Amino acid sequence: MKKNLFPFIAFMGLAALMGLALLKGGNDPAASTSALIGKPAPVFSFQGFSDHDLRAGKTSVVNFFASWCTPCAAEQPVLQEIAALEGVVVYGIAYKDKAEATKAWLEKEGNPFKAVGHDARGLTAIDWGVYGVPETFVVSGGGIVLHRHVGPLTKEIFEKDFLPLLEKKK
Repeated sequence: MKKNLFPFIAFMGLAALMGLALLKGGNDPAASTSALIGKPAPVFSFQGFSDHDLRAGKTSVVNFFASWCTPCAAEQPVLQEIAALEGVVVYGIAYKDKAEATKAWLEKEGNPFKAVGHDARGLTAIDWGVYGVPETFVVSGGGIVLHRHVGPLTKEIFEKDFLPLLEKKK
């Protein structure tokens, strides 16, 4: 009978540890930082858009999105608002999406992007440390990654985290 208790006790111990980690917020992806903060944006090149565009002197917002991503549609109005800011350029990288699906989705949802790259295999996303969409980065006019946000942008996040940074860097 004592042998049967060991798996139960081990399971309860693991469950307690996982519950404690969740309570502490240790697994909150939105709270994660990026190893890229303070470093140059990764090298990448798409037709009509590359890492060189991020060093053109204007602060950039780089948004990883996909046509199949429901939260990506929810953040489109916020991205439109960012695109309307003077001195800020918004770029999109379509993650594991087909070009025709991306085009149709942007026509439907609105296109805040100056240019869109198609990362069909997800290799550029790996270089940026992206593990899901949407994810958004702020990049200085010199190409240095300043900020990373995991998850959909909301008006509150834009006003609290992005707007002060974007206005400061203009």
